[in-house]
Formats: sequence, C-alpha cells, structure tokens
Amino acid sequence: MTDLTIFYTDDDEDDLSIFMDAVESLPKKIQLKTYNGGEKLLNAIYNPPPTPSVVFLDLNMPGKNGFDVLKELQNSEEKRNIPIVIFSTSSEPSIIEKCRHLGANYFITKPVLMKDIVKSIQHALEINWKEFIPGPKNFVYKS
Repeated sequence: MTDLTIFYTDDDEDDLSIFMDAVESLPKKIQLKTYNGGEKLLNAIYNPPPTPSVVFLDLNMPGKNGFDVLKELQNSEEKRNIPIVIFSTSSEPSIIEKCRHLGANYFITKPVLMKDIVKSIQHALEINWKEFIPGPKNFVYKS
C-alpha cells in the first residue's frame, strides 16, 4: 500500500536521480513519478491515474518551465488544489515571491547534501496541505 504519490519534474537527469534516491530512503511507502520537463508533467497530471498527492516542481526548464506549469495548474478548476512544492536552485527573494504569488504552496531551495535533500522532502511531505496556508513567514523551507 502506497502512502503517497509524488510527481517530480526537472530537466536535469542527475537531479531526477538524486531526488529518486532521497525518496527511496524515506520511511513512508511512496510512489514517485518523475518527468523530464513541464509538458510531460502536465500530460501526466491531466491523464490520471495516478493522481499526485504532491508535485515537486523545478523552475528552470526548457519549453514549459516551472512558472508556466504553475500558472496552468492554478488556472485549472480541477487541478489547482494539488499542492505544488517548488524545488529549485534559486534562493532569490523575487523568484520566491513570484512563486508564492502564482499559487505555489511551498518553496525549497535545493540543498547540496543528500541528508539535507532527504530532510527537506520529508518536511514537505509532513505538511497537512488541507490546512496549510502559505504566507511570507512559512512559505520557504528553513533547514
């Protein structure tokens, strides 16, 4: 029995692999679906099953980037309630604020060390998304 289904998209194969390794080390049973690019992620979201419990989204990708994906999901009546966690190398305040303004639920700047990557993913998965309201003080993951 799977506890959660996570979708993760990134255009960097190494980042996809690292994320997979991190999720495999978590204590919960998680079904992870990874996608190389925003268009593939959207195609999977609009053609279930499975339906993601949480989407982890990179920002800087060719084609449909993370901002495009975020906008499209927020404009969809049936998909806007899927929690979106931005998982990006950026820590630029203007980028973070733009993501919050566009409707992302949470923002994680990709950690460097595997133990910190695992910790950040686990933290995001422990959030009660039905009750969590992102605001300036709780939107960004603090390790």
